[in-house]
Amino acid sequence: MKPRDLRAYSRNTIARLVTGGVLLVVIVGGGLVYAIYGSGALLSALGCIGLGLLPAAIILLILAGLEALRRRADRG
Repeated sequence: MKPRDLRAYSRNTIARLVTGGVLLVVIVGGGLVYAIYGSGALLSALGCIGLGLLPAAIILLILAGLEALRRRADRG
């Protein structure tokens, strides 16, 4: 039996869940806004969703940069 890398599996699963959640909010939420209020409101809603996700994206980029620095420091 081949050994499994459970950390990689966990990272992969979390990435898929987050991606699915964001897509669900954008597609279903955006679709409902469009159906009820129209295309102008959809553009506004997408802008709000994007601005709402911006802090999380910045934090993830900072953490990825810190992890890269740590790996580089560990190598020597």
